[in-house]
Amino acid sequence: MSLSIDNLRCVRAGRTVFSGLSVDVQPGEALILAGPNGAGKSTLLRILAGLLRPDAGDAQFSGVSLTSERVEFQERVLYTGHLDAVKPALTVHEMLTFWADVYDAHHDAVGPAIEALALARLADHPVRTLSAGQRRRLGLSRLALIDRPLWLLDEPTVSLDADSAARVAALARSRCESGGVVVAATHIDLAIPAAKTIDPGSFKLEATEDGVTADDLVLSGDAW
Repeated sequence: MSLSIDNLRCVRAGRTVFSGLSVDVQPGEALILAGPNGAGKSTLLRILAGLLRPDAGDAQFSGVSLTSERVEFQERVLYTGHLDAVKPALTVHEMLTFWADVYDAHHDAVGPAIEALALARLADHPVRTLSAGQRRRLGLSRLALIDRPLWLLDEPTVSLDADSAARVAALARSRCESGGVVVAATHIDLAIPAAKTIDPGSFKLEATEDGVTADDLVLSGDAW
């Protein structure tokens, strides 16, 4: 279940966000996206989620092509973006049950998912009554509910306290330990031993000199 990103290019509003972006992520590994605002971290995640189309290049996960087999690729992906994608009128338990139905997860997984993000005391509360941090935890509880091998996480710990951030990091480590792949834009250390870090905005092959290649733009795990 490896992820292979091959020569991706993205242009937005006439600006090249990145080009020639190539990196391989093996089962059990994590790819951490670093760099300043505007470096293309969220853009890369949205491309891998099938929400944006690249201007060139492709990605494959377990041999399935993002560009030519987009639906099949998306069926292997669990994406969490900046929005929590929750319905205010539903309770926490109802929201998770709804997700279980949408993603064909077993209802027996709802209780453990609630526990995973410490939402038990809020299970019968309407989503509209939750704080920003509680809503974020609810959105992230999908990670414990839905079994997808490729996780795409965009700043998952925003609005979370230290304990909740640690719970998310533990879930990410567990995904990797089970042979999955995690790609995350995050400012916390997920403590995943097999992790590499890239700055998407560093991939601008048309501007490189002195024989610099895409591989030279992959940072070591110690660089994060």
